[in-house]
Amino acid sequence: MAVVLRLQRIGKRTQPHYRIVAIEKSSGPHGEPLEIVGHYNPKAAKDKEKVEIKTERVDLWVKNGAKPSETVGSLIARARKAAAAK
Repeated sequence: MAVVLRLQRIGKRTQPHYRIVAIEKSSGPHGEPLEIVGHYNPKAAKDKEKVEIKTERVDLWVKNGAKPSETVGSLIARARKAAAAK
């Protein structure tokens, strides 16, 4: 079972909103995730409202072999940078 961390789109056509999910690689784009580890709202006004990630859960999944997608990897880095700036 190969697990990846990737975005799963939800929301309306003109109001995109994404879940950051741990999901099996073979599952389709609307498959059942193993766990929801965060949210990404690209239309949010403030940068700190755009990304919300449970970093301890992400670390656990990565430690157990889950690979983040390129976009999710950059979102994780952005969230950690924002958390360090607090």
